[in-house]
Parts: sequence; structure tokens; C-alpha cells
Amino acid sequence: MDLPPAHARDGDADTYKVSKGYAWLVFGMTFLLMLFDFIDRQIIVSMFPHLKAEWDLSDKQLGALVSAVSITVALGSIPTAILVDRWSRVKSIAIMAGVWSLATIACAFSRNYGQLLAARSVIGVGEAGYGAAGGALLSSIFPARMRSTVLGAFLAAASLGSVLGVILGGVIATHWGWRAAFGVVGVPGLVLALLFLLVRDYKTVPLVRSGTTDSRLGTKGALALLFRPRTVIAMCLGGAMQLFVVGTIYTWLPSFLNRFYGLAADQAGVKAAIVVLLGAIGSIVWGLVADRMGRSRPRAKITTLAVLSVLTTVVFVAAFGVVAPGAGQFALIALGGFLMTATVGPVGAVTIDVVHPGLRATAAATVALFQNLLGLAAGPFVAGVLSDALGLQTAMAIIPFACLLAALAFVAAARSYEPDLAKVGDLDVEMGGAPVRAAPVAA
Repeated sequence: MDLPPAHARDGDADTYKVSKGYAWLVFGMTFLLMLFDFIDRQIIVSMFPHLKAEWDLSDKQLGALVSAVSITVALGSIPTAILVDRWSRVKSIAIMAGVWSLATIACAFSRNYGQLLAARSVIGVGEAGYGAAGGALLSSIFPARMRSTVLGAFLAAASLGSVLGVILGGVIATHWGWRAAFGVVGVPGLVLALLFLLVRDYKTVPLVRSGTTDSRLGTKGALALLFRPRTVIAMCLGGAMQLFVVGTIYTWLPSFLNRFYGLAADQAGVKAAIVVLLGAIGSIVWGLVADRMGRSRPRAKITTLAVLSVLTTVVFVAAFGVVAPGAGQFALIALGGFLMTATVGPVGAVTIDVVHPGLRATAAATVALFQNLLGLAAGPFVAGVLSDALGLQTAMAIIPFACLLAALAFVAAARSYEPDLAKVGDLDVEMGGAPVRAAPVAA
């Protein structure tokens, strides 16, 4: 099962695989697609008061409209990523962006809760492999020393998209109705999907058994190779538990502000967007901190995540369980928003670090599977159930304890990371075609 080097780095581990300008151009396009991905995903949370009033929905039903996307993302992530790794990153991204954009537009035509839930589920089908494909592409064209920073910045687009989604959802729904909001945000993704076809891909890395030229590993063998490093499962679990809290805050904070601060839906959306924006900043800042902490001792980047997860628990429990609604409480919520996204970039980066480069998209998809199914899907739904039973504020005070589980998982990952990293060796990918020095050309 041992694999030979896919492409030896020959001392270029800290260099760009394409021109620096082109690498950042690809980053910009990938970032914009992630931005609209999460605008489409999160725009619905500011519509909760409107949907609750129009269709008399429970909090559990409202939470399910968010969880439905994460569930289909989780279920489709690994099958899609296997296709991405073995076929094409660029073409897969274009197709997926087209699907989720059309599904978002379809939400505007829903006539009942069931139709809206179905359309939301299809959004997840389109998004299933996007983060994995984008992460694999960026991980392969930027220097390895920048991986946590670049992926953290890429995934910050999710928070920024959530900010814009929350704001746009509240403002458009208040002035023109909630159906109009879906139509407004669905079109840009279609345009970007077509433009992405101009991006160059890296060569697909064959998975062959050591000592052979044509004995390729099948899906079962590839998955066995993926889960060989113990670090993979530990990081996936830690990331999922942290996203359990992130998903809950992003989903229910507008409703919390509407109910406990007396803010209208559009005003609550704008105020909640401040917290989401801090989360976007946090994912970039903490990704940079993790990379720097890991320079002298690689495992330090993971122990840093464990400490930040504990701090997230303390801040949010104090905010929702101790402090009364008001300026002091909101300041604590804002601080928690800055801390809670600390794991976003490093979790994916560390997972990619310890797997064969021919499995990078599949590794990123495995992270997405855990984070969406156990985190982004479970958190909002469980919070909705707790809210129906105990009240929304109590639910928001209970959910942050999941970050303590994240901290335990990160401690376990730190112990295995350096040995797993050593087993990978100097493996890398090779870009196809001649080096690009200017605008993107067809793959």
C-alpha cells in the first residue's frame, strides 16, 4: 500500500508552483465563489421571523432549513471529492457552483415549507465538494509554509458570505419580501462558475502501489490510505465540535437579537453581521498565528487550537448564561465570534499536511463531512430543539460546551501530528502545462 513520491519537491517546498500573481488571482476567484456559496447558504437566517409568521413554523423547523444544506453537503462531500481528485478540480468547481446557484433561485418559487426544504437540500448537493476542491487547488499552488494562512483566508469567505447573507436577507426581505432575496443572490454564482473554467488545474496525481506502474488503488484502497494517519480523525472531530458552536451562533443570533433586544429583522441581521464579520477576521488572524506557532514545533499549531477552543467556551457561556442582554453581553458575544473561527483554516491545513497529495480534495472533503454533519447541521437543529424546550437563551448557553470536546480532540491530534507528518515525506503535485505569467488560460 506504500506509495512512491508523486512529484519530489527538489528543494522547492517553500516556493509557489505558478507565478505569484497568478496564484493570488486564482485565490481571488476561489474566494469569491466561497463568498457567494455562503451568501446563498446563510441568507435564510434573517428571514426566520418572516417565515415563522407566514407559515407558523417552529424553531425546530426553522433550524432544519439550515441543517438541510449541511446534511446534503456532508453526505455528498466524500463521493464528490473522490471524483475531484481523480478527474478535475476546475471543472468540478464550475459544475457545483452552477447547481447551488440555480437551487438558490429555485427557493424563491417555493409555495410551502416542504418545497423550500427540498430546494435548500439541493443547494447542499451543489456545495458538497466545493470547499474540498478549492482547498486542494489552493494548497497545491501556494507554498506549504503558508497553508494554514491561505486556507484560513479562503475559508474566511464563508464568514464574510454569512455576513452579507444575514444583512441582505434581512434588508431585502423587509423591503421587498423574502422571495426576492433568493433571486438577487443566486445569479452572481452562475457568472463566476463560467469564468472559473478559464483557471488552470494541476495534474491529477495517480495513486499507484509502490514498485508498480499500473496497479492503481481503487476507492477502498484510497480511503484506507486517507484514514491511516491518526491525526485525520482527531482533527475532523475537533473541527466538527467547534463548528457545532459556530453554526449555532450564525444561525440563531439574528433571532436572539430579535427576541431579546427587540430589534426588527433587518436591524438584528445587521447587528449579527458584526459578530460574523469578526469571525471572518478571526479565521485569518488565527490561521496566521497557527502557522507561526508551528514554525519551530509543528504540533504547537494544534495545541494553540485547543487553548482557543477552551476560551471560546468560557466567553460564550458567560455571555449567554451569566450576563443579561445589553452592551456588555453583546461585547462578549462579539469576542466569542472572533475566537470561535480559530480552527477553520488550521483544521483543513493539518489534515492536508498528513495525507498523500493525490488525496488532498478527499481529505478536505472528509473534514467537510464531519464539520457539516456533526457541526453545521447538528448545531442549529439541536439548538432549535433546546430552544423549543428550554428557551433560546438557555439553548445558546448550553451549546458552547461542545468546544471543550473540540479541545480534547485537538490535544489528541497534537500527539500524532509530527509522526504522521514525517511519514508523508517530500510529496507534492505538479502543475500542468507551461508556467502561467499573466491572465488565466483554459486548462
